[in-house]
Amino acid sequence: MDQNISEKDRKMAQRCVECPVCKRGRIKQKGIAFLFVKFFESGLCPYCKAYEKVYGRKAHEPNPEIQQ
Repeated sequence: MDQNISEKDRKMAQRCVECPVCKRGRIKQKGIAFLFVKFFESGLCPYCKAYEKVYGRKAHEPNPEIQQ
C-alpha cells in the first residue's frame, strides 16, 4: 500500500465502507447499486477514491475478508 495515506484519506475511506450504496454493491456484485458504484466511483465520489487509495481495490470490488 501507498505510504502517503493520510488520516483524512482513512476517514474518507471509512465513509465509503459505511455507505449503503457502496456496501450493497460490494456485497451483491449485481444490480443498480453495483452498476452505480462501478461507473461513478472514480470520477465523482471522493470517498470511493479514498477507498481505492487506502484499500488498494476499487469500491465496487468485493472484500475478500468477508464471506458472502
